[in-house]
Amino acid sequence: MKQSPRISLIGAGIMSATLGVLIKKLMPNAQLTIYERLDRVGAESSNAWNNAGTGHSAFCELNYTPQRENGEVDISKALHISEAFEISKQFWAHLLAEGSIETQSPFINDIDHMSFVWGEKNKQFLEARFRSMSRYGMFKDMVYTDDFDQIKEWIPLMMEGRSRDEVIGVTRMEIGTDVNFGAITRSMIRFLERCDGVEVLLAHEVESIKEIDNGWLIEAKDLATNQDKTLASEFVFIGAGGGALPLLEKTDIPEARGYGGFPVSGQFLKCNNPAVISRHEAKVYGKAAQGSPPMSVPHLDTRMLDGERSLLFGPYAGFSTKFLKNGSYLDLPLSIEVHNVWPILSAGIHNIGLTKYLITQVMQSMEDRFEFLRTFYPEADIKDWELITAGQRVQIIKKDEEEGGVLKFGTEIVTNASKTLAALLGASPGASTAVSIMLDVLNQCFPDQMKTNDWQTTLTKMIPSYGQSLIHDADLCLSIRDKTTNILKLD
Repeated sequence: MKQSPRISLIGAGIMSATLGVLIKKLMPNAQLTIYERLDRVGAESSNAWNNAGTGHSAFCELNYTPQRENGEVDISKALHISEAFEISKQFWAHLLAEGSIETQSPFINDIDHMSFVWGEKNKQFLEARFRSMSRYGMFKDMVYTDDFDQIKEWIPLMMEGRSRDEVIGVTRMEIGTDVNFGAITRSMIRFLERCDGVEVLLAHEVESIKEIDNGWLIEAKDLATNQDKTLASEFVFIGAGGGALPLLEKTDIPEARGYGGFPVSGQFLKCNNPAVISRHEAKVYGKAAQGSPPMSVPHLDTRMLDGERSLLFGPYAGFSTKFLKNGSYLDLPLSIEVHNVWPILSAGIHNIGLTKYLITQVMQSMEDRFEFLRTFYPEADIKDWELITAGQRVQIIKKDEEEGGVLKFGTEIVTNASKTLAALLGASPGASTAVSIMLDVLNQCFPDQMKTNDWQTTLTKMIPSYGQSLIHDADLCLSIRDKTTNILKLD
C-alpha cells in the first residue's frame, strides 16, 4: 500500500477511533474518512449508559474462568483479557501524557473489582479460581476472604440483612477500574479531527460497499441533506457494533458467508437515592444464570459518569429484533439470507437454554427484577430504583461443519482474501480490549508494515510492552502498571 493510502472507517465508536489513532500515528499521511450514521460520536455501544463501564481485566468476571469437569478452573481466557486491558491502559496513558487526548473529567477511575458468591459449591469454585489466578503477577494483589466482618467492611450495603450463617466467598482487587468509553472515544475522534487528512462524516449512512480494482467504493447518504456521497478507499474497516453484520453482508465477500447474528438487549436498575449511592463503592460481580449469555453476568456497580457518581444493578436481558439501540426492527429479518439461515436455525436448536432464559427475562415484572437485586442488596427499597434501557448487543452465529451453526461469544475479525477489508463482529469484552483487537487488525491487514523498524519503534513508544508478554513477565507487568497508574491518576 502506498505512503498516503485512503482508508475508510465505518462507525464512530471506540473501535474505529482506536484504529484511526493507531493508523495516523503509524501513517501520518494516510487519508481517513470516518462514517457515522448518528449525528454524534460514540453514541451507541460506546456510550457510557449503554455498557457496564467495567475495565474488563478478568479481576471479577467469573464467566472468563470456567470450571472444568475435574474441578480445575481454566484461567487462560482471563489471562489474555487482563493483558489486553493493560495494553489499552498503556495506549490511553501515552495519548494522555503527550496531550493528544483530554477530557473535562477523568475517563477512567479506580474502583474495587470484587467477585461475590454464595453457597458452598460456588465458594469452593471461587477459592480454586483465586489459587490459580494469584500465581500470576497481574493478579498478585488479589485477596480472598469468607470472613463476614471483613466482607462487611468492604461492601456494607450488600451485607446488611444477611445472616452470619450464610456461606459467602469474596475476592477483591483494589486496582480495578471504571471506564467511560464514550468519553475516551469522543476525545480520540477530536484528536483525529485536528489531524490533516481526516474527515468525520456524521449523519451519513453507508448504503453500499462495492469491491473495485484498487480497493472499495463506498456509497453513503447524508441524512441531513439526503444527498449521496461516493468515495473510493484502498482499505475499509467496519466497526459499527451491532450494525457491522448487515454492512459486512453488503460487501459480498465469500468470507462473510455463514455468519449470522442474534440480538440481545440490556436493561439496568438505576439507584436514585444519593444516600444509598454513597454507601457502595465497588464493582461486584456474581455468577451468571445457567444458559445465559456472558453479557448477563449480574453486577452491582459504582459508576463515575462525567464526574457524577451512580449505582447500577443488572443487566436484565431482553429481546429486540434491532441490531443497534438506534436501529430498525427489520435488522434481524433482513440479515437472514440463504447462506446463514441454517447456521442460525442450528444455533437456536443447540441453545434452547438461552432461548428459555431470554423468554423468562422478557416476561419479568419490575417486582421480579427487584427481587433479583435483593440477592445482592437484601435491604433494597424498590422506591429507590428505576429501570433504564442500556445498549444492544449482537451475538455472533457462525457456520460450523459439525453442528451447522454455533453461537460465538466474544469478538471476531473477518477479513477478505486480499486483506483490504476487515469487519469486527461480536460483543464483550469489546471496548476494554479495543487496542489489542485493533493491533490484530493491523497485523492481519498490514503485515509487512508491522514488521518495519519505523512501525515497531512507534508501537513500542505507544505501548511499552509491545512484543513482550505481561502474562509471563511479572516484573514487566507490575512495572508498566505502576507507570500507567501514575499517568492515568489511578490510586
